[in-house]
Amino acid sequence: MKTVLCLAFLSMIASGPAAAQQSRIEQQYAEAADRIIRAATADDRAYKRLGDLVDTFGHRLSGSKALEDAIDWMIVEMKKDGLQNVRGEPVMVTHWVRGRESVELLSPRIDTLSMLGLGNSVGTPPAGIEAEVLVVSNFDELKRRAAEARGKIVLFDAPWTTYGETGAYRRTGAIEAARVGAVGLLIRSVASYSMRSPHTGVMNYDSAVTKIPAAALSVEDAMMLHRMQDRGQKVRVRLKMEARMHPDAPSRNVMGEIVGRERPDEVVVFGGHIDSWDVGQGAMDDAGGVVVAWEALRVMKELGLRPRRTIRVVGWTNEENGGKGGNGYRDAHRNELEKHVLAIESDGGVFKPSGFGFTGSDQAFAIVQQVGKLLERIGAGQITRGGGGADIAPIMQLGVPGMGLNVDGTRYFWFHHSEADTLDKLDPREVALCVAAMAVMAYVIADLPEPLPRQASTPR
Repeated sequence: MKTVLCLAFLSMIASGPAAAQQSRIEQQYAEAADRIIRAATADDRAYKRLGDLVDTFGHRLSGSKALEDAIDWMIVEMKKDGLQNVRGEPVMVTHWVRGRESVELLSPRIDTLSMLGLGNSVGTPPAGIEAEVLVVSNFDELKRRAAEARGKIVLFDAPWTTYGETGAYRRTGAIEAARVGAVGLLIRSVASYSMRSPHTGVMNYDSAVTKIPAAALSVEDAMMLHRMQDRGQKVRVRLKMEARMHPDAPSRNVMGEIVGRERPDEVVVFGGHIDSWDVGQGAMDDAGGVVVAWEALRVMKELGLRPRRTIRVVGWTNEENGGKGGNGYRDAHRNELEKHVLAIESDGGVFKPSGFGFTGSDQAFAIVQQVGKLLERIGAGQITRGGGGADIAPIMQLGVPGMGLNVDGTRYFWFHHSEADTLDKLDPREVALCVAAMAVMAYVIADLPEPLPRQASTPR
C-alpha cells in the first residue's frame, strides 16, 4: 500500500502543479459554487434588470443617444451595486444611420415587400433605384449568370444552413453583385425561421468595386420573387434607402470590478456587448450577455466572495457594425494583457446554458473541465474545445485564453437582428442559470492558487 501511495504522489509531482490543482478544484470550491448557484437562481432579478435596460432605452445602435443613455444608466447602477472602478473607457465608434427605406414590387404586381437595409450600406438616390431583379441561389449561380446581372438588382435567395455559411451572402453579397455590374443587392434574410420578419446585420464593401445599396428581404418575400422568376415572370422593384455613414462618434466600453484580494493586477474579464442593431430591443443580442455577467459580479459582491484576482465585467460597445469596442479594449489594456488570466464572452442569447467553449492550452482546458463539474447540477458543465467571441477576439489573438458561454441555440436565429429580438423571447429561469454559470466559472478561475497555464508560444 505504501508503494502505491508513493507512486501516486510521485505521479502527481511529475504531472506538475496544474494536475494537482485540478484534482482538488471540485472539493475546494463546491461550497462557494453552491452558494453562487442558490443566490443566482433564487429570484428573477437578472431578468428584471434586463427588462429595465431594454424597455427603458430600446435598441442601441452605435452612435445613437439611446446607447449613450444606456451606458450612463449602467454606470450609475453599477455604482449602486457597490462595484469597484466603475467607469466608461472612451472609444470612437462607427456611426451609421438607417433613415427611411422601402422595397416596392412593381411587376408582376404592385406590393410593398418586407425589408431591412443592411448595416453600413450606402443609400440610394432620393428617387430610389428602379430595376429588374435577377434571383440566384448562390455565388456559383451568380457567376454562371454574370452576363444577365448588369444593370439589375441581384437577389440571393440562399436557404438557411448555418450562420457562417448563409451569412456570407449578407457579408460579401454586395461585393460579388457589384463585380458583375449589378446596381443593388437584396438577400434572403439570414434566419432559421421567419414570420415575414426581415433580419439586418453588417455587410462589407471592397474598394475595387462600386458600392451598391444592400438590403434584406423577409424569407417569404425572397422565396416569392424566386417563384415568380421561375415562372418566367419579369420581377421589377423600386429600392429606396436613406442610409448614410457619419464620421465616427464617441462612445464607451462600460465596466466595473471586484478587485482581487491577493493579485489585483491579474484579471478575469467577462461580459457581452451593450450596443445592438436599430431594430427590436437587442434583448437577446446582446443586452442579456452584458446583464448576466454584471449580475454574476453583483451576486459575488452580495455573498462577500472576493477572489484572489480581479474580476472585471465589461459591456463592449460597437460590436455589431464596427468591432471598435473590442479593439479599443485591447489597445487600452495592451500592457496588462499578460496578466489577463481569462476572457469570457456571452453573445449567443441567454437561453438555457449547457457549458462553455474554451480556447487555450491543454493544461488550462483540463482545469476548466474540472470547474465545469461544479456546474453539472444545473446542466451547464459541458466544456468543449473552441470558444470565444467577437469582442474578446482581439485580446485572444495576443494570447489571452478565451471562453464563450454555450446555450440552447434552437431559437436564436429566429429573432437575431430583427424586430422580434425583445425581452419576452427570454425565460427568467434560463437567464438566472446563465448568471450562475458565468459567476461560478469566473469566480473559481479568478480564485485558483495559480493562473491558467498559457500556450507555450505565449509566455506569461
